[in-house]
Amino acid sequence: MRTILDLRWAEEAVRAPSPVPQRLPELRYARISLLSHTEDDWRLRTREAAKELWKCVVLEQVRAELRTVLAFIAAAPPEPLLFHCVAGKDRTGLIAALLLALADATPAAIAQDYAVSADYLREGYLRRYPDVERERILEALRCPEEGAYNMLSFLERAGGVRAYLADLGLSADEIARLRARLRD
Repeated sequence: MRTILDLRWAEEAVRAPSPVPQRLPELRYARISLLSHTEDDWRLRTREAAKELWKCVVLEQVRAELRTVLAFIAAAPPEPLLFHCVAGKDRTGLIAALLLALADATPAAIAQDYAVSADYLREGYLRRYPDVERERILEALRCPEEGAYNMLSFLERAGGVRAYLADLGLSADEIARLRARLRD
């Protein structure tokens, strides 16, 4: 792996800077916020969105940012690449779901991949935040399969994942390179 893509907001990166640029300067590291420019802006834009519809809201509202992130991944050398946010379930999960859809993974596999994220994160978050109400943590970590299915339905209404990505402004070559990352 030679490329790391950090999907966090600038504020998150300031609070918890990545050690990669300093400790591993030979790696290609980029921070491209997937969501709107600030945490506060994003929270205002999505405060009414249910978790089951969150991915659809992202697909509708952050098209330019999404195009930038996917173009970066498409342009990266054809070797393993790591992309992450803070928890690795929402922003990271959206990018993973799009790439899996592009690679023709089944809807059930995509939904299950997203849902299992909560299981993998639960114990670490409960240990990390012992003073926070357990139910609040579990709700924050919830990754409903329905959210992935809703996203896939959104993409189908857009003509499919390839048509959606082309509508974002990705070229046919960029879409082919993204697909090849997972198919080859």
